[in-house]
Amino acid sequence: MIGAGSWGTTFGKVLADGGAQVTMWARRPELALEIDEAKRNSKYLPGINLPRSVHATADLARAIDGATQIYLSVPSQSARETLQAMRPYVGDDAIPLVSLMKGVEKKTNLRMSQVIEQELRCDPARIAVASGPNLALEIAKQQPTAAVIASSSQDTADAVARRARNDYFRSFVNTDVIGTEFGGVLKNLIAVAIGIVDGVGYGENTKASIITRGLVEMTDFSVAYGAQPGTLQGLAGLGDLIATCQSPLSRNNTAGRLLGQGYKFQEVIAQMNQTAEGLGSVGPILQLAREAGVEMPIVQQVKMVLDGRMKPRDIAPHLTTDDDTPQGEGTQNGQDDRGGALRRALERTLDLFRDGGRGPRSH
Repeated sequence: MIGAGSWGTTFGKVLADGGAQVTMWARRPELALEIDEAKRNSKYLPGINLPRSVHATADLARAIDGATQIYLSVPSQSARETLQAMRPYVGDDAIPLVSLMKGVEKKTNLRMSQVIEQELRCDPARIAVASGPNLALEIAKQQPTAAVIASSSQDTADAVARRARNDYFRSFVNTDVIGTEFGGVLKNLIAVAIGIVDGVGYGENTKASIITRGLVEMTDFSVAYGAQPGTLQGLAGLGDLIATCQSPLSRNNTAGRLLGQGYKFQEVIAQMNQTAEGLGSVGPILQLAREAGVEMPIVQQVKMVLDGRMKPRDIAPHLTTDDDTPQGEGTQNGQDDRGGALRRALERTLDLFRDGGRGPRSH
């Protein structure tokens, strides 16, 4: 496991609880020592005891040596630097390389699996990505959840899914890497929007509307880049979207809420203990959307709030477009909501928010 933040540590625990021997790499030696000896990560997962089969080191070569699967959980904007340091230690064999990262690289607009392929110069069939409704602290507390493992190789996806499961964590599989990765990126942007309106003080109608219209934006964008529409209705799309938007454990929701409360972008960054990937992905996603001719009004308004060009309170009236022409609520890729997946997604979202969006949460 390359990376020892909250998600990397949690996924290491998932693997260990499924029977694996896990070696984690932490950039800071003192963190590696705490994980290795105390079986704790007090900064990122306070109160969680790690299995005895989890070990840690600050030595990258030692972490990778003998690995049968390599998982990557570092911030997306520093991933390339870490991958360059890994390159001498990652051989040409067929062991899976699994991305737990959810972001788009700013300079290149590349997805994380593409960055891995470039820097490690490996066959894309070795690469898998994991996504889904995966709030780290809830999983670390062994609350049941599911994820999806995607790879262009069914064999790779299956091999990772067999390893990444235990009695509280189940992995499903697909071969839609594009849709799975973009779902994990785009839901962060919608979660920032939800946080903004939450910070302003708007209620559940506003949030349910943004989630539902946000799912349309996510689907339109992803399909334009080759994804399967159904992927966005699954764990990597709708599932992750609901979890990230409605939970105070979400870093992106928290960042948005601070923006909605009037904090400036740099003040939000200073207050965040961990990276909110959505903040760094807004610009690259909007550039990709323009290149594909996809309209993303909610994400555009998030960008305007980040830039100080829109007051947080003004985000809600602009749910769809400034054009008064009535529009259908289907996606641009030919799906019709009536009787289809998006209608069912709306029903599930409204069910979630019927009680005020305050289901069971961990603290």
